[in-house]
This record gives sequence, C-alpha cells and structure tokens, in this order.
Amino acid sequence: MKAAELFVKCLENEGVEYIFGVPGEENLDLMDALLDSPIHFVTCRHEQGAAFMADVYGRLTGRAGVCLATLGPGATNLITGVADANMDHAPLVAIAGQADTNRLHKESHQVLDLELMFQHITKYSSRLLTPNIIPEVVRKAFKLAQTEKTGATFIEFPENIAKMMIDDVPLSVRHPEAPEPARDRVEYAAELISESRSPIILAGNGVIRARAWKHLADFATQLNIPIANTFMAKGVVPFGKNPLALGSAGLQANDYVSCGFSRADVIICVGYDLVEYHPYLWHPTRDRKIIHIDASQAEVDASYMIEVGVVGDIKHSLMRIAELATPHQGQPMRALREALVEDMSQHAKDEGFPIKPQKIIWDLRTALHFEDIVICDVGAHKMWMARMFRCEYPNTCLISNGFASMGIAVPGAIAAKLVYPDRAVVAVTGDGGFMMNSQELETAVRLGVAIVILIWNDGGYGLIDWKQMNHFNRISNVRFGNPDFVKYAESFGAKGYRIERAADLMPTLKKAIADRAVSVIDCPVDYRENLKLTEKLGSLVCPL
Repeated sequence: MKAAELFVKCLENEGVEYIFGVPGEENLDLMDALLDSPIHFVTCRHEQGAAFMADVYGRLTGRAGVCLATLGPGATNLITGVADANMDHAPLVAIAGQADTNRLHKESHQVLDLELMFQHITKYSSRLLTPNIIPEVVRKAFKLAQTEKTGATFIEFPENIAKMMIDDVPLSVRHPEAPEPARDRVEYAAELISESRSPIILAGNGVIRARAWKHLADFATQLNIPIANTFMAKGVVPFGKNPLALGSAGLQANDYVSCGFSRADVIICVGYDLVEYHPYLWHPTRDRKIIHIDASQAEVDASYMIEVGVVGDIKHSLMRIAELATPHQGQPMRALREALVEDMSQHAKDEGFPIKPQKIIWDLRTALHFEDIVICDVGAHKMWMARMFRCEYPNTCLISNGFASMGIAVPGAIAAKLVYPDRAVVAVTGDGGFMMNSQELETAVRLGVAIVILIWNDGGYGLIDWKQMNHFNRISNVRFGNPDFVKYAESFGAKGYRIERAADLMPTLKKAIADRAVSVIDCPVDYRENLKLTEKLGSLVCPL
C-alpha cells in the first residue's frame, strides 16, 4: 500500500472519528486515502477553525482530536489552535503536509521547518522521513497527546513519502494507567487536613480530565470542605445541588472566593494547572500549607511551594485521603456562596437595554437544560460567564483559560455538536471573537449541525476596554464597526435574530435552541456593568 494509506490505517487504529482540516496540494495522497476510510473529514474554511474543532473534540471526549493542513501558510494557520490545545491540556494531534524531502534543505516555495516550528507549542513534534516509521510515529503522537498532562502533538508528512509503497501494520494501542499514590504522602495529606482549622479545595481541569468529579464531590462532602473551581473546571461539583460549592476563582480581582483563600490555613489543590490561574493571585502571602493532588508532579512557583504532593491516580488519591482524614464541622464559608447566589439573581428581571451581562446569563441558564453545552469565547463575557453561569455537570461550560485564545467559540460549538448531537450547544461570544472565525458558519450550515451563536455586541474589544478604563480611565483603539449580523447569518443560510428589548431574549433563545438550524443572535450588551463590578469587588468587605 501507499504510505498515505498506512497512515490512515494507523489513524483508524487510534479510533479517530473526525479529521478537521483544509485540503492542499501537499496532502493529495492522504486526502485520496481518506475516501476509502470510515474517518469523516470535516472540510473547514480556515485551518485555525479546524484546530479549534480538534481542540474542543479532545476536551469533550478525552481522545485526541485531529486536524490537518497543507504546508507553509496552511500549517502556520493551525498554530493558534494547536497552542491553545497544548496550553489548555486538551489532547490533539496536528498533521501537516510538506514538500518533497529533496528540497527541505534549501530555500524553496512555501517551505518552512514545520517540525521545529511546532516543537515549541507541542509535547512532541516529528517529521516522517521514511514510510517504515509511520506506525511508531503515529502511536507515539497519540500516546503522548492522551497521557497526562494531555496536550498537542504534531506530525509533518512530506508529499513524496506519502506516495512511497510500504508493507506494514499499525501498532497495537495500549493506554497507560496512572500509578497509585504513595502511602506516606496520603497519610501526611490526611494528617494536615485533620489538623487544619479552615481548609479549602481549589479544583482544576485535571479533575475533569481524570473523570474524577464524583470522587471530588464525595471527598468534599465526607470531609465537609468547601470547593472553589478554576474557570476550566466549572461544573466539577454541581453548584446548585452542592452547598459546599463556592463558584469560580480567577477573576483576577478581589472576589468572595478570595476571602475563602485568605481565611484558609490549608489549600487542597486537586487537578490544578497553574496556567489556569496564577498562584500569586490566590496565595500572595505564601504562608499557607498547600496539598497538591494530581496525576503529575507540581510545577515550581514561588507562590506554589507545596507541603505535600500526592501524585498518582486522582480518584484513588481522593478516596485514600478521605478514608484517613477527620471530617470538619459546621457550615464552612457558607456566607461566600450566599453572596454569590445573590449576585447571580440580582438582575434576573432587569428590563434595561442594552442588556446587562447578569441578565443575559440568567436567561441563557434558564433556557438551557443542565446537560446542554456552552462554548465560551474569550473577552469580557468570559469573565461574567465564569463567575455567574451556574453548572451542574463538568464539560457543560467550556472556557479556554490557559492560552485563552479568541475565536474558539464558533468552531468549538461545531465540534461539541458532533460529539453530542442530542444536546443543545450554544457558542457564547463577543462580536470581536465571533468575527475571528465567523467563516465557519458555512461549515456548520453545510454539516447541518444545529448550534446557537449568542453574540454579546458592544462594538469593541470589551475586555481591553474594561482594563484600560481600570488603569487609565480612558480607552485606546478598542472600538470598531460590525456588519448586520442578522443579514450576515442569513447570507450563510443560517437564521438571524436581533434582540431589541430585554424581554425578547428569553423567547428568542428558546426558539433558536428548539430549531434544527444554525442560529445567530445579535444581543447588545451593557458593559457599563464591568466597572461597577470592579468597584464593588475593589471595596469588598469579606462576609466571613
């Protein structure tokens, strides 16, 4: 068979369902081989969109999403999405075509050293220089992408190698298992928790990757310890059902949950990735005892000097510690949760227009079932969603907060709908982030995936506006114009809705969610609430 055909068989062997990408001249043989494969190729309108689709597919399934591009500009267009997956620890395998190996040594049309370029933003980057290494390279790429901490890998596939003949078979797939935690570390962690006065848990995305959310909830309930989560761990404990849930930490300003960290003497970090939320923001004093529970060793940081590291299978670590630790008494930090709940519902019936962020979130949460999925883009709306959108299940509000790249919401929503066709999927995005990958509207319409795109429209880069006003009390070059989003949506064959009063948002959301169509909702947002929130939190008196 051709090397390209062996490559496709290796992808099939890894359980690949979809490849998201843009075909090109240097991957002609690979594209032809895919015609005889059960793998579904999703033709995208930009390679960045393809990478984001693979990124979100990896987050939701735990299996590596796959994206494909041609050489040169096609490959460089993948970089933002690949870097996002790597820094957010989403399993992803990126593949790019390349020129003949006989011209890689010199200046040549569209030729860049892709292996070296991707080396800096992946766990593993390799070039296929002979067909007989294909089974090993593909197996290694998937193994490393899917092993903690999960992330991105890259394979460069020169076009002349793809044409060569080879007689070989894929390697068998073996999934490594996390080791058991060391007993002495478990015992010391249990001792610290038992002796602590006011412990708090900080749960990170690693809990979701380990599928350990039930074990974490049981651990917290059994020991009566309150839980804060990072943006990327929303839903790791059910906010409505679990009275110990304190909501999200990471607004990078004083917030209710910050009081919990300031009053705690022991901070239990479970599946926490430093890239999600800088330790100096929640541990500026550097004097608390930190317990690190994760599948891998702790990163080195001056504000994250751990007292004990319990490294191994997160589920087993939590169970072992809970068996030995003494439960705490009382209602720990209940006032923090009550204050946040009050904030969440404060503007539920607000009729102001443009619509306040709190009202948009209230209506969105009310219109969706708890199992439905929201993909949140990056911008001012991300901060509001992270703080105020209630989640009862993990992976129902996906937020990129490692690399935190704008433009993820629309392509991410397409991938989410492919993974969960029976759930409603909403892309929550600002007008800035939407326009970065709005071309994927055509992909969604062509695939027939019924997603809803809720645009928070303020005519500018709202998060930067917010920060500029905080620092300088004036803005600099953040305003822009927008197309008519309703007509724009309709031009792609999607449905378009414009919100013109607050009372229209809820029924429009319900209609769009119920429709089996791609829908775009243009919702003007009142971001004057940004500075009001900053002022409120800046003068916050700890309710504990």
